[in-house]
Amino acid sequence: MNMPLKTETLDTVSSTNCQPRQEAKLPTANELRQQFPAGEPLTRAIAGYREQIRNVLNGQDPRTLIVIGPCSIHDEQAALDYGTKLKALADEVSDRFLIVMRAYLEKPRTTVGWKGLLYDPARTGAGDLNQGLVRSRKLLLALSELGLPLATEALSPFVMDYLGDLVSWTAIGARTTESQIHRELVSGLPMPTGFKNGTDGGVSVAINAMKSAAHSHHHMGISHSGAPAMITTAGNPDTHLVLRGGRGVTNYDETSIARAVKELQSAGVSASVMVDCSHDNACKQAERQVEIAREVMAQKRNGNTHIKGLMLESFLAFGRQDDGEDLIYGCSITDPCLGWEQTEALIRSL
Repeated sequence: MNMPLKTETLDTVSSTNCQPRQEAKLPTANELRQQFPAGEPLTRAIAGYREQIRNVLNGQDPRTLIVIGPCSIHDEQAALDYGTKLKALADEVSDRFLIVMRAYLEKPRTTVGWKGLLYDPARTGAGDLNQGLVRSRKLLLALSELGLPLATEALSPFVMDYLGDLVSWTAIGARTTESQIHRELVSGLPMPTGFKNGTDGGVSVAINAMKSAAHSHHHMGISHSGAPAMITTAGNPDTHLVLRGGRGVTNYDETSIARAVKELQSAGVSASVMVDCSHDNACKQAERQVEIAREVMAQKRNGNTHIKGLMLESFLAFGRQDDGEDLIYGCSITDPCLGWEQTEALIRSL
């Protein structure tokens, strides 16, 4: 799917010392933010969402954080329809839950495949980051205007400069938790961030990441104006662990969570835990998220104060579909999701 770019704006770079490649000019982060700005009221609202999430994670707010939404967004209108429904539900249950919508625009791939709306918005395989950046920022602005806090996964270290001002919670995935570049990135992010356990199900990689991200770093990067720069970060005090299972191992049960909490405490980092009810915990079976969410919430009601949140994959229609001509509206083209009726019933029942 992800074929070399082919546009008239590309230059081919070739020498005896490097592989041939093509380059297309992109707007700087400043240019994109100025073209599609977040007004002062929205900026204040997002700062407020981030503070609410911090308060849940550090125990000042007794509610449960629920990060929920499509595995990935391929259809902006369907995402907005989902967001409208989610906002209404979030308001109804706001005494018990702080609901944050997944707005995932990048998809990590084990080998190859569609990498998300940001990279290939037309899903032709040609790729178009110029269009992807514009469409992604416009979508996040529209979702934010609904009054929803938004979550995403930080995959490319450059993308948060373009879109991060609209995000209230960030995930670092199992494949990238071990990456020094992503730990440096999180060190400079202004929002709470969850590190997922490693792909083998172990939490030591995430604990090391939390320690690293809490410290100041100096690293290479690109300034908001587009120039190479040395970036100095202050450290992010608002990181936590996300348990997502791994390689046939689930880790949402009482024993697994207690073991993870003990390791977190021994390492001297935050013992706040979020459970990802999808991915390896659900063995990629969307319907299993229901029983997992209920079991984890039962543990919390029984006194486990370290459980701070849930992550769920949900969209308008149940399951998943292969990309193609005649798509089911609101159905994932990546991992399978709960449908809206299941989602609403589940949240109300927790």
